[in-house]
Order: sequence, then C-alpha cells, then structure tokens
Amino acid sequence: MLESDFKKVIGDIKKQIENTRLEIFQNANKSLLNLYFYIGKSLVENSKYGNNFINNMSIELKISYPNMKGFSVRNLKNMRKYYLICSQNEKVQKASAQIPWSHNILIFDKIKSDDERIWYINQTFLNGWGYYRLQDEIQLDTYSRQNANLKLHNFSKVLPDIHGDMAREIMKDPYIFDISTLKENYLEKDLENAMVEQIKNTLLELGSGFSFVGNQYKIMVGNEEYFIDLLFYHIKLHCYVVIELKNTKFKPEYAGKMNFYLTAVDEIVKSDSDNPSIGLILCKEKNKFTVEYALKNLNKPIGVSTYELTKYLPTEEDLNLHINIESKVLN
Repeated sequence: MLESDFKKVIGDIKKQIENTRLEIFQNANKSLLNLYFYIGKSLVENSKYGNNFINNMSIELKISYPNMKGFSVRNLKNMRKYYLICSQNEKVQKASAQIPWSHNILIFDKIKSDDERIWYINQTFLNGWGYYRLQDEIQLDTYSRQNANLKLHNFSKVLPDIHGDMAREIMKDPYIFDISTLKENYLEKDLENAMVEQIKNTLLELGSGFSFVGNQYKIMVGNEEYFIDLLFYHIKLHCYVVIELKNTKFKPEYAGKMNFYLTAVDEIVKSDSDNPSIGLILCKEKNKFTVEYALKNLNKPIGVSTYELTKYLPTEEDLNLHINIESKVLN
C-alpha cells in the first residue's frame, strides 16, 4: 500500500474514532444531566421536609452507590438549582446537554439571564473551553464585549450574509490583553512587540480560529514599502485579518489607511480561494458616531474597537496540572 493511501486510511479511522468518542460523551452527558434533573425535581417537590431531607438523601445515595461521585449535599443542591432553572426554560436544558456538569453549574451560578447562559454554553461547546477558560471568559464579560454596538463595524453592509455573521462573532469591545510588561507611557511599537512576545494570550483573547502570520508585515505598492502592524489568517472565515494598533483615540483617517491596507492584501497576498480580508482597528478610545461616519462609505470590511491591558488570570493549562475540577464540583 502506498504511504499516501495508508495515511488516508489512518486519517479516516482516527476521524471516526474522534466522532464516536464525542458521540459517547454527548450521550453519557445527556443521560447524567437527565438524572440530575430528575433528582433536582424530587428535591423541589419534597422541599417541605427541609434540609434534613437533602442530608438524608446524600447519606443514603452514598451508601447505596459507593463507587459513584456526585451525591454530596452541595451537589444535590446544585441539582435542585439545575431543575429550577431548566424547568422554566426548555432551551436552557437542551443547550446544557452539550457541556459537562461542572461547566453548567459555573454558568448557572454566575449568569442570571437565560439568553446569556445559552450563549456561554454554546461558546463553551463550539470553542472547547475548559473550566478555567470559561471562568475567565465570564469574569471578563465576553458576552457583553462580543455583543457590542453593531455600528462599530460595516460587516453587514459589505460582506455576504453568512460571512458577515461570522465576522461579527470575532468582534469584541473592548479587547482585554494580558500585557503585564508594558511601561505606563508605552508606544504603539511597544504594544505590538508585547503582543507578539505573548502571542498565546493574544490569540486566546482574539478568539478561536486566529492564526498568526506576522508583525510589521511588509507589502509593496508602487515600489513603496508599507508595514502592517499585525497580520493573521482566520481558519474559519478563510480570510486574512489585518490589525492596526493605536494608543490614541480613534481618528477618521485610521479607517482610510486600513481600507488601503485591505485593498493591498486582497490584491497581493490573498488567493482566489480566500474570502475578502477583514480589518480591525484597536484604539485606546473611540466615539461611536465618529466610527459610524468614518466607515459609512467604505467598501472594505472594517471593525473598530477599544482595548484594555490587564494582568490575566492563570491559564487553564497551568491550573489543570494540579486540579481536577470535575471532582471538586461533584464533592
């Protein structure tokens, strides 16, 4: 068998294995959540007996099922909360089956709006967020930042519907970058260098799908050199993303410069199979009316957002080396 044929066969088998593993997890997770919903319902219906009922149930279930986790008093109370929330909104219950129990409880504890709960559940499933990554996203209020004023970009007007919808999903306001090494009076070049040095944190904040191409990316137009601050490729949008950094308030001329860069990237760098390139201008401040006017008649997809610098929380990889969060939540 040729090596290429062997690789294809192995690739197909691995893909089927991964799909089966995901299917097994989803079915098992759904069954577990259905059980917890049933137990929660029983606790609510017998709430007249007070906390002693929960305490006695915990003891009885632990004795009857010594090899099963999840029957602590704390977790039984979580089941009661889960039932009370899901019984009021079937969409929340259906969405919850996509992610582990610990993630659901974190969302139900921290988020009060059903729409926001469903959003975090879906994003956790789509992006594969671990527990601590989800915790960070909630603490940084990613829901509000990613559902910011739609007039901060012109994606809906200049991109096809499907591509425009996906492009809107990459927008946040503000972006929050973990850049703890910058001095107070930093220059734009300092910010760019720090973002490249800590590219892992930068990619985490930009979101799923971003792939780093280069900084100070050189393009030649009419025998003159121009340099793009940061150039990325988005593997889900199938397009280049040009990012310009400004340590000042947004100015209309920034949009004109970005329009030029996008034209150059589309003409020189983009292939025929790529979608139109997208531009993001990140500033310290902005006036939404100035942004709206600056983007109104441009034909290239451009978004404008602010950014903040902060010392980020510990990464998921660091914390998961020492803590099994599922066990912690269940017990």
